[in-house]
Amino acid sequence: MTILASLNRSYERLVLEHKVPIFGFSSEKISYVISLNNDGSVAGAPIDWRDVSGKKPVPRMIAVPQPTKRTSGIVPNFLWDKSSYVLGVTGGEGKRLKDEHEAFKNFHFKLLAGTTDEGLIAFLRFLDQWRPDHFAEYNWPKDIKEQNIIFALESERRMGFLHERRAAKEIWAQMALEGEHSEAICLITGKKSSIARLHPSIKNVWGGQSSGGSIVSFNNDAFTSYGHEQGDNAPISEAVAFAYTTALNTYLEKGSGHRIQIGDASTIFWADASDAETAEQAEDVFFAMCNGVDEGVEAKSHIKPILEAIRQGQPWQNFNPKLAKGTRFYVLGLAPNAARLSIRFWFENEFGVLTEHYSRFVEDMKIEPPDKDTKITLWKYLLETAVLRKNENIPPNLAGEWMRAILFGTPYPLTLLSTVLMRLRADGDVNGRRVSILKSVLIRNFKTKEAPVALDPDNTNKGYLLGRLFAVYEQIQTVALGRNVNATIKDKFYGSASAQPRKVFAVLDRGSANHLSKIGKQMPGYKVVLEKQLSELMNRMSPTNDPFPPAFAAEEQALFGLGYYHQRNEFFKAKPEEAAS
Repeated sequence: MTILASLNRSYERLVLEHKVPIFGFSSEKISYVISLNNDGSVAGAPIDWRDVSGKKPVPRMIAVPQPTKRTSGIVPNFLWDKSSYVLGVTGGEGKRLKDEHEAFKNFHFKLLAGTTDEGLIAFLRFLDQWRPDHFAEYNWPKDIKEQNIIFALESERRMGFLHERRAAKEIWAQMALEGEHSEAICLITGKKSSIARLHPSIKNVWGGQSSGGSIVSFNNDAFTSYGHEQGDNAPISEAVAFAYTTALNTYLEKGSGHRIQIGDASTIFWADASDAETAEQAEDVFFAMCNGVDEGVEAKSHIKPILEAIRQGQPWQNFNPKLAKGTRFYVLGLAPNAARLSIRFWFENEFGVLTEHYSRFVEDMKIEPPDKDTKITLWKYLLETAVLRKNENIPPNLAGEWMRAILFGTPYPLTLLSTVLMRLRADGDVNGRRVSILKSVLIRNFKTKEAPVALDPDNTNKGYLLGRLFAVYEQIQTVALGRNVNATIKDKFYGSASAQPRKVFAVLDRGSANHLSKIGKQMPGYKVVLEKQLSELMNRMSPTNDPFPPAFAAEEQALFGLGYYHQRNEFFKAKPEEAAS
Protein backbone atom coordinates (compact mmCIF):
# COMPACT_ATOMS: atom_id res chain seq x y z
CA MET A 1 0.00 0.00 0.00
CA THR A 2 1.37 3.43 -0.92
CA ILE A 3 1.89 6.28 1.54
CA LEU A 4 -1.17 8.18 0.34
CA ALA A 5 -3.38 5.09 0.25
CA SER A 6 -2.47 4.10 3.81
CA LEU A 7 -3.04 7.66 5.04
CA ASN A 8 -6.40 7.73 3.28
CA ARG A 9 -7.37 4.54 5.07
CA SER A 10 -6.11 5.94 8.37
CA TYR A 11 -8.31 9.00 7.87
CA GLU A 12 -11.36 6.74 7.70
CA ARG A 13 -10.48 5.34 11.12
CA LEU A 14 -9.95 8.84 12.54
CA VAL A 15 -13.37 9.91 11.24
CA LEU A 16 -15.04 7.02 13.07
CA GLU A 17 -13.24 8.08 16.24
CA HIS A 18 -14.36 11.72 15.72
CA LYS A 19 -10.75 12.92 15.76
CA VAL A 20 -10.71 14.72 12.40
CA PRO A 21 -13.04 17.09 10.55
CA ILE A 22 -15.23 15.92 7.69
CA PHE A 23 -14.41 16.58 4.03
CA GLY A 24 -14.23 20.28 3.27
CA PHE A 25 -13.13 21.26 6.78
CA SER A 26 -9.74 21.19 8.51
CA SER A 27 -8.36 21.72 12.00
CA GLU A 28 -6.72 25.13 12.27
CA LYS A 29 -5.19 27.17 15.07
CA ILE A 30 -7.84 29.60 16.33
CA SER A 31 -7.05 32.25 18.94
CA TYR A 32 -10.08 34.58 19.17
CA VAL A 33 -13.86 34.56 18.73
CA ILE A 34 -15.81 37.71 17.85
CA SER A 35 -19.40 37.47 19.05
CA LEU A 36 -21.97 39.51 17.10
CA ASN A 37 -25.37 40.88 17.91
CA ASN A 38 -28.16 40.41 15.38
CA ASP A 39 -27.68 43.94 14.06
CA GLY A 40 -24.02 43.25 13.26
CA SER A 41 -22.55 45.15 16.17
CA VAL A 42 -19.96 43.47 18.33
CA ALA A 43 -21.24 42.06 21.62
CA GLY A 44 -18.00 42.93 23.36
CA ALA A 45 -14.25 42.54 23.11
CA PRO A 46 -13.02 39.45 21.23
CA ILE A 47 -13.13 36.30 23.35
CA ASP A 48 -9.70 34.81 23.97
CA TRP A 49 -10.14 31.20 22.83
CA ARG A 50 -6.55 30.14 23.46
CA ASP A 51 -5.48 27.45 25.90
CA VAL A 52 -3.98 29.25 28.91
CA SER A 53 -3.17 26.17 31.01
CA GLY A 54 0.54 26.33 30.11
CA LYS A 55 3.23 28.97 30.51
CA LYS A 56 1.90 30.97 27.57
CA PRO A 57 -1.41 30.99 25.67
CA VAL A 58 -1.65 28.50 22.82
CA PRO A 59 -4.25 28.61 19.99
CA ARG A 60 -6.83 25.86 20.04
CA MET A 61 -7.35 23.52 17.10
CA ILE A 62 -10.87 23.97 15.71
CA ALA A 63 -12.52 22.49 12.63
CA VAL A 64 -13.17 25.32 10.15
CA PRO A 65 -13.86 25.48 6.40
CA GLN A 66 -10.72 24.27 4.66
CA PRO A 67 -8.32 27.17 4.02
CA THR A 68 -7.35 28.21 0.55
CA LYS A 69 -3.78 27.47 -0.51
CA ARG A 70 -2.08 30.84 -0.72
CA THR A 71 1.09 31.32 -2.71
CA SER A 72 1.49 34.99 -3.59
CA GLY A 73 -2.12 36.03 -4.26
CA ILE A 74 -4.75 37.47 -1.96
CA VAL A 75 -7.36 34.80 -1.25
CA PRO A 76 -9.67 34.92 1.81
CA ASN A 77 -10.99 31.99 3.81
CA PHE A 78 -14.67 31.33 4.46
CA LEU A 79 -16.02 32.80 7.73
CA TRP A 80 -12.58 32.88 9.38
CA ASP A 81 -9.09 34.17 8.73
CA LYS A 82 -6.21 36.09 10.29
CA SER A 83 -6.70 39.64 11.56
CA SER A 84 -5.38 41.35 8.43
CA TYR A 85 -8.18 39.81 6.35
CA VAL A 86 -10.95 39.91 8.95
CA LEU A 87 -10.32 43.28 10.63
CA GLY A 88 -7.82 45.05 8.41
CA VAL A 89 -5.24 45.25 11.23
CA THR A 90 -1.84 43.62 11.52
CA GLY A 91 1.25 43.67 13.67
CA GLY A 92 3.65 44.01 10.74
CA GLU A 93 4.06 46.44 7.89
CA GLY A 94 0.89 45.31 6.15
CA LYS A 95 1.74 46.40 2.60
CA ARG A 96 -1.34 44.56 1.28
CA LEU A 97 -3.47 45.18 4.36
CA LYS A 98 -6.21 47.21 2.67
CA ASP A 99 -6.43 44.82 -0.27
CA GLU A 100 -6.66 41.78 1.99
CA HIS A 101 -9.46 43.25 4.08
CA GLU A 102 -11.41 44.41 1.01
CA ALA A 103 -11.02 40.97 -0.57
CA PHE A 104 -12.41 39.34 2.58
CA LYS A 105 -15.43 41.65 2.59
CA ASN A 106 -16.19 41.37 -1.14
CA PHE A 107 -15.76 37.59 -1.07
CA HIS A 108 -18.45 37.23 1.61
CA PHE A 109 -20.76 39.91 0.22
CA LYS A 110 -20.87 37.95 -3.03
CA LEU A 111 -21.03 34.47 -1.54
CA LEU A 112 -23.62 35.18 1.16
CA ALA A 113 -25.87 37.42 -0.93
CA GLY A 114 -29.51 36.42 -0.49
CA THR A 115 -28.99 34.34 2.65
CA THR A 116 -31.86 34.23 5.12
CA ASP A 117 -29.84 32.81 8.03
CA GLU A 118 -29.82 35.33 10.88
CA GLY A 119 -26.27 34.48 11.89
CA LEU A 120 -24.88 35.02 8.39
CA ILE A 121 -26.93 38.21 8.01
CA ALA A 122 -25.41 39.52 11.25
CA PHE A 123 -21.97 38.70 9.85
CA LEU A 124 -22.66 40.67 6.64
CA ARG A 125 -23.88 43.61 8.69
CA PHE A 126 -20.68 43.47 10.73
CA LEU A 127 -18.53 43.58 7.58
CA ASP A 128 -20.54 46.53 6.30
CA GLN A 129 -20.19 48.47 9.56
CA TRP A 130 -16.62 47.59 10.52
CA ARG A 131 -13.74 50.00 9.93
CA PRO A 132 -10.11 49.18 10.87
CA ASP A 133 -10.08 52.35 13.01
CA HIS A 134 -12.59 50.70 15.33
CA PHE A 135 -9.86 48.37 16.59
CA ALA A 136 -8.10 51.20 18.43
CA GLU A 137 -11.37 52.90 19.43
CA TYR A 138 -12.64 49.73 21.11
CA ASN A 139 -9.25 49.22 22.79
CA TRP A 140 -9.09 45.60 21.68
CA PRO A 141 -6.05 43.53 22.78
CA LYS A 142 -2.95 43.78 20.60
CA ASP A 143 -2.47 40.01 20.89
CA ILE A 144 -5.25 39.52 18.36
CA LYS A 145 -3.08 40.87 15.54
CA GLU A 146 -1.96 38.16 13.10
CA GLN A 147 -4.08 35.58 14.93
CA ASN A 148 -6.87 33.53 13.36
CA ILE A 149 -10.39 34.69 14.21
CA ILE A 150 -13.82 33.01 13.98
CA PHE A 151 -17.33 34.37 14.65
CA ALA A 152 -20.39 33.49 16.70
CA LEU A 153 -23.88 34.90 17.16
CA GLU A 154 -24.18 36.19 20.73
CA SER A 155 -27.76 34.95 21.19
CA GLU A 156 -26.73 31.43 20.17
CA ARG A 157 -23.04 31.46 21.15
CA ARG A 158 -23.30 28.37 23.33
CA MET A 159 -24.70 26.44 20.37
CA GLY A 160 -21.67 26.89 18.12
CA PHE A 161 -19.87 29.18 15.69
CA LEU A 162 -21.10 30.79 12.48
CA HIS A 163 -19.18 28.40 10.23
CA GLU A 164 -20.93 25.48 11.95
CA ARG A 165 -24.43 26.69 11.08
CA ARG A 166 -26.35 24.55 8.62
CA ALA A 167 -26.75 27.40 6.14
CA ALA A 168 -23.00 28.06 6.19
CA LYS A 169 -22.19 24.40 5.55
CA GLU A 170 -24.61 24.27 2.61
CA ILE A 171 -23.07 27.36 1.03
CA TRP A 172 -19.56 25.99 1.55
CA ALA A 173 -20.49 22.66 -0.03
CA GLN A 174 -22.10 24.38 -3.03
CA MET A 175 -19.02 26.56 -3.47
CA ALA A 176 -16.81 23.48 -3.64
CA LEU A 177 -18.92 22.04 -6.47
CA GLU A 178 -18.92 25.22 -8.57
CA GLY A 179 -15.18 25.41 -9.21
CA GLU A 180 -13.46 24.14 -12.35
CA HIS A 181 -12.57 20.51 -11.77
CA SER A 182 -11.25 17.98 -14.22
CA GLU A 183 -12.30 14.37 -13.83
CA ALA A 184 -10.05 11.34 -14.10
CA ILE A 185 -9.38 7.96 -12.52
CA CYS A 186 -8.03 8.55 -9.02
CA LEU A 187 -4.71 6.76 -8.51
CA ILE A 188 -5.68 5.84 -4.94
CA THR A 189 -9.31 4.72 -5.18
CA GLY A 190 -9.38 3.63 -8.83
CA LYS A 191 -12.64 5.51 -9.32
CA LYS A 192 -13.46 8.38 -11.67
CA SER A 193 -13.58 11.48 -9.50
CA SER A 194 -13.05 15.21 -9.42
CA ILE A 195 -9.26 15.70 -9.35
CA ALA A 196 -7.51 18.06 -6.92
CA ARG A 197 -5.29 20.51 -8.80
CA LEU A 198 -3.71 21.77 -5.55
CA HIS A 199 -3.40 19.58 -2.45
CA PRO A 200 -3.92 21.10 1.01
CA SER A 201 -0.74 22.14 2.85
CA ILE A 202 0.98 19.85 5.33
CA LYS A 203 1.96 21.79 8.44
CA ASN A 204 4.01 21.38 11.63
CA VAL A 205 6.94 19.64 9.96
CA TRP A 206 9.98 20.65 12.00
CA GLY A 207 12.02 23.24 10.14
CA GLY A 208 9.42 23.63 7.37
CA GLN A 209 7.62 26.74 6.24
CA SER A 210 4.94 28.07 8.58
CA SER A 211 2.45 28.07 5.70
CA GLY A 212 3.08 24.35 5.20
CA GLY A 213 4.55 22.18 2.47
CA SER A 214 3.52 19.57 -0.07
CA ILE A 215 4.37 16.00 -0.89
CA VAL A 216 2.62 16.14 -4.26
CA SER A 217 3.12 19.32 -6.29
CA PHE A 218 4.02 20.45 -9.81
CA ASN A 219 5.12 24.04 -10.38
CA ASN A 220 7.64 23.81 -13.23
CA ASP A 221 7.26 22.72 -16.85
CA ALA A 222 9.92 20.07 -16.27
CA PHE A 223 7.60 18.30 -13.82
CA THR A 224 4.62 18.13 -16.16
CA SER A 225 3.74 15.71 -18.94
CA TYR A 226 1.28 15.44 -21.84
CA GLY A 227 0.19 19.05 -21.36
CA HIS A 228 -1.27 18.42 -17.91
CA GLU A 229 -1.15 21.14 -15.28
CA GLN A 230 -0.53 20.88 -11.53
CA GLY A 231 -2.37 17.96 -9.86
CA ASP A 232 -3.58 16.53 -13.18
CA ASN A 233 -0.08 15.04 -13.60
CA ALA A 234 -0.77 12.68 -10.70
CA PRO A 235 -4.58 12.45 -10.56
CA ILE A 236 -5.78 12.19 -6.97
CA SER A 237 -9.37 12.94 -6.10
CA GLU A 238 -10.22 15.95 -3.98
CA ALA A 239 -11.63 13.67 -1.29
CA VAL A 240 -8.43 11.62 -1.07
CA ALA A 241 -6.21 14.73 -1.16
CA PHE A 242 -8.23 16.10 1.73
CA ALA A 243 -8.15 12.77 3.60
CA TYR A 244 -4.41 12.09 3.44
CA THR A 245 -3.40 15.66 4.29
CA THR A 246 -5.90 15.80 7.15
CA ALA A 247 -4.55 12.56 8.60
CA LEU A 248 -0.97 13.82 8.22
CA ASN A 249 -1.72 17.16 9.85
CA THR A 250 -3.52 15.42 12.70
CA TYR A 251 -0.55 13.14 13.38
CA LEU A 252 1.90 16.05 13.10
CA GLU A 253 0.15 18.09 15.79
CA LYS A 254 2.09 18.59 19.00
CA GLY A 255 1.03 16.07 21.62
CA SER A 256 -0.77 13.85 19.12
CA GLY A 257 1.11 10.78 20.37
CA HIS A 258 1.86 9.91 16.75
CA ARG A 259 5.07 11.87 16.16
CA ILE A 260 8.67 11.83 17.30
CA GLN A 261 11.63 13.84 16.06
CA ILE A 262 14.53 11.89 14.51
CA GLY A 263 17.21 14.40 13.51
CA ASP A 264 15.57 16.72 11.00
CA ALA A 265 12.87 14.16 10.21
CA SER A 266 9.43 14.68 11.72
CA THR A 267 8.52 11.02 12.14
CA ILE A 268 4.89 10.00 12.33
CA PHE A 269 3.48 6.52 12.81
CA TRP A 270 0.14 4.76 12.93
CA ALA A 271 -1.28 1.27 12.99
CA ASP A 272 -4.05 -0.53 11.11
CA ALA A 273 -5.64 -3.30 13.15
CA SER A 274 -8.89 -5.19 13.52
CA ASP A 275 -10.06 -2.76 16.19
CA ALA A 276 -9.14 0.70 17.43
CA GLU A 277 -7.91 -0.53 20.81
CA THR A 278 -5.34 -2.89 19.26
CA ALA A 279 -4.15 -0.20 16.87
CA GLU A 280 -3.73 2.26 19.72
CA GLN A 281 -1.76 -0.27 21.75
CA ALA A 282 0.61 -0.90 18.83
CA GLU A 283 1.14 2.85 18.49
CA ASP A 284 1.83 3.21 22.22
CA VAL A 285 4.38 0.38 22.11
CA PHE A 286 6.24 1.98 19.21
CA PHE A 287 6.19 5.40 20.91
CA ALA A 288 7.69 3.79 24.01
CA MET A 289 10.32 2.02 21.89
CA CYS A 290 11.54 5.37 20.64
CA ASN A 291 10.87 7.66 23.60
CA GLY A 292 10.87 5.35 26.60
CA VAL A 293 7.93 4.49 28.86
CA ASP A 294 6.48 7.34 30.87
CA GLU A 295 3.80 7.05 33.51
CA GLY A 296 1.09 8.37 31.19
CA VAL A 297 1.69 5.79 28.46
CA GLU A 298 2.17 2.95 30.92
CA ALA A 299 -1.05 3.69 32.80
CA LYS A 300 -2.96 4.24 29.56
CA SER A 301 -2.29 0.94 27.83
CA HIS A 302 -0.22 -1.24 30.16
CA ILE A 303 2.43 -1.61 27.49
CA LYS A 304 5.44 -1.98 29.81
CA PRO A 305 5.29 -5.82 29.94
CA ILE A 306 5.01 -5.98 26.15
CA LEU A 307 7.92 -3.59 25.70
CA GLU A 308 10.13 -5.48 28.17
CA ALA A 309 9.37 -8.78 26.45
CA ILE A 310 10.26 -7.30 23.05
CA ARG A 311 13.52 -5.88 24.40
CA GLN A 312 14.49 -9.22 25.92
CA GLY A 313 13.56 -11.21 22.83
CA GLN A 314 10.78 -13.08 24.65
CA PRO A 315 7.37 -14.05 23.22
CA TRP A 316 5.50 -10.76 23.64
CA GLN A 317 2.53 -12.05 21.62
CA ASN A 318 1.10 -13.71 24.75
CA PHE A 319 0.19 -10.30 26.16
CA ASN A 320 -1.99 -9.42 23.15
CA PRO A 321 -2.27 -11.99 20.33
CA LYS A 322 -4.16 -9.45 18.18
CA LEU A 323 -0.99 -7.36 17.83
CA ALA A 324 0.78 -10.24 16.15
CA LYS A 325 -2.02 -11.20 13.78
CA GLY A 326 -2.76 -8.80 10.96
CA THR A 327 -1.72 -5.56 12.63
CA ARG A 328 -0.03 -3.42 10.00
CA PHE A 329 2.29 -0.64 11.07
CA TYR A 330 3.43 2.46 9.20
CA VAL A 331 6.28 4.88 9.90
CA LEU A 332 6.89 7.98 7.78
CA GLY A 333 9.79 10.42 8.08
CA LEU A 334 9.29 13.91 6.61
CA ALA A 335 11.96 16.59 6.26
CA PRO A 336 11.63 20.15 4.93
CA ASN A 337 12.79 21.00 1.42
CA ALA A 338 11.69 24.57 0.63
CA ALA A 339 7.95 24.45 -0.15
CA ARG A 340 8.09 20.69 -0.61
CA LEU A 341 8.61 17.88 1.88
CA SER A 342 11.19 15.15 1.44
CA ILE A 343 10.43 11.55 2.36
CA ARG A 344 13.33 10.50 4.59
CA PHE A 345 11.99 6.98 5.07
CA TRP A 346 8.80 4.96 4.72
CA PHE A 347 8.13 1.68 6.53
CA GLU A 348 5.11 -0.54 6.04
CA ASN A 349 4.94 -4.06 7.41
CA GLU A 350 3.43 -6.33 10.03
CA PHE A 351 3.87 -5.12 13.60
CA GLY A 352 5.60 -8.40 14.40
CA VAL A 353 8.29 -7.67 11.80
CA LEU A 354 8.84 -4.25 13.36
CA THR A 355 9.31 -5.79 16.81
CA GLU A 356 11.82 -8.30 15.43
CA HIS A 357 13.91 -5.49 13.95
CA TYR A 358 13.65 -3.49 17.16
CA SER A 359 14.71 -6.51 19.23
CA ARG A 360 17.74 -6.90 16.99
CA PHE A 361 18.58 -3.22 17.46
CA VAL A 362 18.39 -3.60 21.25
CA GLU A 363 20.52 -6.76 21.18
CA ASP A 364 23.18 -5.15 19.00
CA MET A 365 23.35 -2.12 21.32
CA LYS A 366 23.86 -4.10 24.54
CA ILE A 367 27.03 -3.22 26.40
CA GLU A 368 28.48 -4.00 29.83
CA PRO A 369 28.54 -2.06 31.97
CA PRO A 370 25.40 -0.36 30.62
CA ASP A 371 24.90 3.37 30.52
CA LYS A 372 23.73 4.94 33.78
CA ASP A 373 20.64 6.26 32.01
CA THR A 374 18.23 3.33 31.96
CA LYS A 375 15.80 5.11 29.61
CA ILE A 376 18.09 5.60 26.63
CA THR A 377 16.19 6.52 23.48
CA LEU A 378 17.28 6.79 19.88
CA TRP A 379 17.36 10.57 20.25
CA LYS A 380 19.90 10.31 23.08
CA TYR A 381 22.07 8.04 20.97
CA LEU A 382 21.88 10.58 18.14
CA LEU A 383 23.07 13.34 20.46
CA GLU A 384 26.34 11.43 20.81
CA THR A 385 27.04 12.13 17.13
CA ALA A 386 26.55 15.89 17.50
CA VAL A 387 29.11 18.56 18.29
CA LEU A 388 28.57 19.68 21.91
CA ARG A 389 25.65 17.23 22.00
CA LYS A 390 23.29 19.88 20.66
CA ASN A 391 20.14 18.90 18.78
CA GLU A 392 20.81 21.27 15.91
CA ASN A 393 24.22 19.69 15.32
CA ILE A 394 22.94 16.17 14.68
CA PRO A 395 23.85 15.29 11.07
CA PRO A 396 20.42 15.41 9.36
CA ASN A 397 20.86 12.67 6.77
CA LEU A 398 22.53 10.37 9.29
CA ALA A 399 19.51 10.40 11.60
CA GLY A 400 17.10 9.43 8.83
CA GLU A 401 19.39 6.75 7.39
CA TRP A 402 19.94 5.17 10.79
CA MET A 403 16.22 5.13 11.56
CA ARG A 404 15.54 3.52 8.19
CA ALA A 405 18.13 0.82 8.89
CA ILE A 406 16.60 0.07 12.29
CA LEU A 407 13.08 -0.19 10.84
CA PHE A 408 14.12 -2.51 8.00
CA GLY A 409 16.80 -4.47 9.86
CA THR A 410 19.45 -3.53 7.28
CA PRO A 411 23.12 -2.47 7.73
CA TYR A 412 23.66 0.89 9.36
CA PRO A 413 25.04 3.86 7.40
CA LEU A 414 28.84 3.84 7.63
CA THR A 415 28.69 7.56 8.31
CA LEU A 416 27.37 6.55 11.75
CA LEU A 417 30.65 4.80 12.50
CA SER A 418 32.85 7.56 11.11
CA THR A 419 30.88 10.27 12.93
CA VAL A 420 31.16 8.59 16.33
CA LEU A 421 34.87 7.91 15.81
CA MET A 422 35.34 11.57 14.93
CA ARG A 423 33.57 12.66 18.12
CA LEU A 424 35.75 10.29 20.18
CA ARG A 425 38.91 11.73 18.69
CA ALA A 426 37.62 15.26 19.25
CA ASP A 427 36.54 15.07 22.90
CA GLY A 428 37.78 11.67 24.14
CA ASP A 429 34.48 10.90 25.91
CA VAL A 430 34.33 7.12 25.59
CA ASN A 431 30.93 6.52 27.18
CA GLY A 432 28.49 3.65 27.08
CA ARG A 433 26.24 5.15 24.42
CA ARG A 434 29.03 5.76 21.94
CA VAL A 435 30.57 2.35 22.53
CA SER A 436 27.14 0.75 22.05
CA ILE A 437 26.92 2.43 18.65
CA LEU A 438 30.41 1.23 17.69
CA LYS A 439 29.60 -2.32 18.76
CA SER A 440 26.30 -2.38 16.86
CA VAL A 441 27.93 -1.20 13.61
CA LEU A 442 30.69 -3.82 13.99
CA ILE A 443 28.13 -6.58 14.41
CA ARG A 444 25.65 -5.50 11.77
CA ASN A 445 27.91 -4.12 9.05
CA PHE A 446 31.22 -5.96 9.49
CA LYS A 447 29.84 -9.20 11.00
CA THR A 448 32.57 -8.84 13.60
CA LYS A 449 32.53 -11.75 16.01
CA GLU A 450 35.19 -10.05 18.13
CA ALA A 451 32.81 -7.34 19.41
CA PRO A 452 31.80 -8.66 22.83
CA VAL A 453 29.16 -7.26 25.16
CA ALA A 454 31.44 -7.37 28.21
CA LEU A 455 35.20 -7.65 28.75
CA ASP A 456 36.59 -10.60 26.78
CA PRO A 457 39.98 -11.63 28.22
CA ASP A 458 40.52 -14.11 25.38
CA ASN A 459 39.94 -11.65 22.54
CA THR A 460 43.04 -11.49 20.34
CA ASN A 461 41.96 -8.73 17.96
CA LYS A 462 44.77 -6.19 17.89
CA GLY A 463 42.42 -3.19 17.98
CA TYR A 464 40.61 -4.58 21.02
CA LEU A 465 43.89 -5.48 22.75
CA LEU A 466 45.44 -2.07 22.17
CA GLY A 467 42.30 -0.40 23.52
CA ARG A 468 42.67 -2.46 26.68
CA LEU A 469 46.39 -1.68 26.83
CA PHE A 470 45.70 2.05 26.53
CA ALA A 471 43.28 1.77 29.48
CA VAL A 472 46.00 0.07 31.56
CA TYR A 473 48.48 2.86 30.80
CA GLU A 474 45.83 5.39 31.81
CA GLN A 475 45.21 3.52 35.07
CA ILE A 476 48.93 3.51 35.83
CA GLN A 477 49.03 7.28 35.41
CA THR A 478 45.90 7.77 37.54
CA VAL A 479 47.19 5.67 40.44
CA ALA A 480 50.60 7.35 40.34
CA LEU A 481 49.46 10.98 39.97
CA GLY A 482 45.86 10.97 41.11
CA ARG A 483 42.82 12.20 39.18
CA ASN A 484 43.57 15.91 39.45
CA VAL A 485 45.84 16.01 36.42
CA ASN A 486 45.61 18.88 33.96
CA ALA A 487 45.73 16.56 30.95
CA THR A 488 45.50 12.78 31.21
CA ILE A 489 46.83 10.23 28.76
CA LYS A 490 43.34 9.98 27.31
CA ASP A 491 43.10 13.75 26.86
CA LYS A 492 46.42 13.88 25.02
CA PHE A 493 46.68 10.65 23.11
CA TYR A 494 43.34 8.82 22.69
CA GLY A 495 42.67 10.09 19.16
CA SER A 496 46.12 9.36 17.79
CA ALA A 497 46.48 6.07 19.71
CA SER A 498 43.25 4.70 18.22
CA ALA A 499 44.12 5.77 14.66
CA GLN A 500 47.95 5.57 14.50
CA PRO A 501 49.10 3.38 17.40
CA ARG A 502 52.75 3.15 16.31
CA LYS A 503 53.24 6.88 16.96
CA VAL A 504 51.90 6.73 20.51
CA PHE A 505 52.37 3.43 22.33
CA ALA A 506 56.16 3.55 22.50
CA VAL A 507 55.81 6.96 24.21
CA LEU A 508 53.21 5.58 26.61
CA ASP A 509 55.38 2.62 27.48
CA ARG A 510 58.36 4.81 28.32
CA GLY A 511 56.25 7.16 30.40
CA SER A 512 54.69 4.31 32.37
CA ALA A 513 58.09 3.25 33.77
CA ASN A 514 58.33 6.29 36.05
CA HIS A 515 54.70 5.95 37.10
CA LEU A 516 55.12 2.26 37.97
CA SER A 517 58.20 3.09 40.02
CA LYS A 518 56.19 5.57 42.06
CA ILE A 519 53.34 3.07 42.52
CA GLY A 520 55.85 0.45 43.71
CA LYS A 521 56.91 2.68 46.59
CA GLN A 522 53.33 3.16 47.80
CA MET A 523 51.46 0.01 46.68
CA PRO A 524 53.96 -2.64 45.63
CA GLY A 525 51.29 -5.29 45.35
CA TYR A 526 49.23 -3.25 42.92
CA LYS A 527 52.34 -2.51 40.87
CA VAL A 528 52.71 -6.23 40.32
CA VAL A 529 49.08 -6.47 39.23
CA LEU A 530 49.50 -3.70 36.66
CA GLU A 531 52.78 -5.09 35.33
CA LYS A 532 51.15 -8.48 34.97
CA GLN A 533 48.29 -6.99 32.96
CA LEU A 534 50.75 -5.20 30.68
CA SER A 535 52.67 -8.39 30.14
CA GLU A 536 49.58 -10.48 29.40
CA LEU A 537 48.29 -7.99 26.85
CA MET A 538 51.64 -7.68 25.10
CA ASN A 539 51.98 -11.48 24.93
CA ARG A 540 48.58 -11.71 23.21
CA MET A 541 49.83 -9.51 20.39
CA SER A 542 50.95 -11.26 17.22
CA PRO A 543 54.59 -12.33 17.65
CA THR A 544 56.26 -9.60 15.64
CA ASN A 545 59.10 -7.20 16.39
CA ASP A 546 56.65 -4.28 16.33
CA PRO A 547 53.20 -5.13 17.70
CA PHE A 548 51.92 -1.61 17.01
CA PRO A 549 50.51 -1.13 13.47
CA PRO A 550 51.18 2.21 11.74
CA ALA A 551 47.44 2.83 11.25
CA PHE A 552 44.05 1.38 12.07
CA ALA A 553 41.06 1.24 9.76
CA ALA A 554 37.66 2.33 11.06
CA GLU A 555 36.76 -1.22 12.15
CA GLU A 556 39.90 -1.54 14.31
CA GLN A 557 39.35 1.96 15.73
CA ALA A 558 35.87 0.88 16.83
CA LEU A 559 37.29 -2.23 18.49
CA PHE A 560 39.92 -0.04 20.14
CA GLY A 561 37.16 2.02 21.74
CA LEU A 562 35.32 -1.13 22.79
CA GLY A 563 38.43 -2.64 24.39
CA TYR A 564 39.26 0.62 26.16
CA TYR A 565 35.72 0.93 27.56
CA HIS A 566 35.64 -2.64 28.86
CA GLN A 567 39.09 -2.52 30.46
CA ARG A 568 38.59 0.96 31.92
CA ASN A 569 35.39 -0.08 33.66
CA GLU A 570 37.11 -3.14 35.10
CA PHE A 571 39.28 -0.78 37.11
CA PHE A 572 36.19 0.91 38.54
CA LYS A 573 34.95 -2.36 40.01
CA ALA A 574 37.61 -2.55 42.69
CA LYS A 575 40.01 -0.17 44.42
CA PRO A 576 43.76 -0.68 43.84
CA GLU A 577 44.17 -2.07 47.35
CA GLU A 578 41.46 -4.66 46.74
CA ALA A 579 42.86 -5.63 43.33
CA ALA A 580 46.32 -6.16 44.84
CA SER A 581 45.11 -8.43 47.61
